[in-house]
Amino acid sequence: MRDLSLLRDKRFAVLFTARTISVLGSAFGPVALTFAVLDLPGATAGTLTLVLAAQTVPEVALMLFGGVIADRVPRHLLMTGAELVSALAFGALAVMFLTGNPPVAAVVVCSVSIGVSLALYYPALTGVVPDVVPPERLQPANALLRFGMNAGRLLGLSLAGGMVALVGPGWALATNGAAFAFSAVLLSTLGLKNVPREAGRTSMAADLRQGWKEFSSRTWLWVTVLQFALVTSAMQAAYGVLGPVVAKEEMGGAPGWSMVLLGQSAGTLVGVVISLRLRPRRPLLVATPMVFAMAVPVLLLGAGAPLFAVVAGSVVLGIGFNTFGVLFETTMQREIPRESLSRVASYDALGSFMIGPLGLLAAAPLAAAMGPRPALLVCGALITVATLGALAVPHIRRLTASAPVPAGGGEAGPGRRSRAADGAPAA
Repeated sequence: MRDLSLLRDKRFAVLFTARTISVLGSAFGPVALTFAVLDLPGATAGTLTLVLAAQTVPEVALMLFGGVIADRVPRHLLMTGAELVSALAFGALAVMFLTGNPPVAAVVVCSVSIGVSLALYYPALTGVVPDVVPPERLQPANALLRFGMNAGRLLGLSLAGGMVALVGPGWALATNGAAFAFSAVLLSTLGLKNVPREAGRTSMAADLRQGWKEFSSRTWLWVTVLQFALVTSAMQAAYGVLGPVVAKEEMGGAPGWSMVLLGQSAGTLVGVVISLRLRPRRPLLVATPMVFAMAVPVLLLGAGAPLFAVVAGSVVLGIGFNTFGVLFETTMQREIPRESLSRVASYDALGSFMIGPLGLLAAAPLAAAMGPRPALLVCGALITVATLGALAVPHIRRLTASAPVPAGGGEAGPGRRSRAADGAPAA
């Protein structure tokens, strides 16, 4: 297959390997940290919420800062530094849990560090792909990167639950830290230069204003971000707190929950095959309905379905979410100028995740007030309603695939605005 020939490109192969190894290791972290925290003396769902929110809040708060930096410096070096910070944080968590029951405050400090590193990493990741591959190969590059990520997650999750059960969460956290360190070493060898920047634009405030102009001028983009703000909040509550609580009480704890996450990863591999084949004229019209799949396992958990049904629902989630992700990321990379891409990605991420902490904070009170299963049904309903709302917007349905916008140009640039970005059919 011609798309697989991208793996023979040295720089893409390095990026592919680094991302795959990073995700492979990070598959151990959520399972290990979740159940390590729940096993602390006196720990409750509120304790887990605090630890997860400690990561999410700085990740959201500093995302715009990360986008500005990623448009100013070589993106691969910023990713390298972020991976090193995560490696140190997970290494510290591993040492603490291997040597005893650490104070919750120390775990929170490590979670904050991880959140900071993610705020720097993700805007750079979105922007680095067009720096590595030619414009006409963006969609297969995104699909292959997701294939590596999902294969790594699948392998990691297949081992994570057993590793936590057999040798404890400390060694699983250490594996996570080692993978981040190895990824950092690989990324440091990419040797990319920063994209051209407009002369005279040096202040962070000016960078943020320009990024906002690029972001807010595209209705299809901010509507999708608003949709995902609600979806992410529901998923944070469901997969961060409510699902693990149900799993611990009724599904065998870490091994059962790992199977649910494993099903999602298996589905994403199928989604990669689909996204490699798809070349829709209206990408968001195809991509947006895929988000309905995210509600399936949440509703099944809430309805008290058996473990095998929840796992099957997670497979559906993986297929839909991965297909959406490839089409949406490729649309962003085609529609937005390269020198602004990380800033726009940071607005995308900020909007998508900014109310995620509210979902986490609401999870424990909802579980206490109505029980975890009814709370999961509320989360599934919120995902469904948000996606129906996005599909009702003409700009989502009418956006047509276009050629990538070159550096220095775009619909928000002087005298330029594409009809596709307004949702009008292309001529």
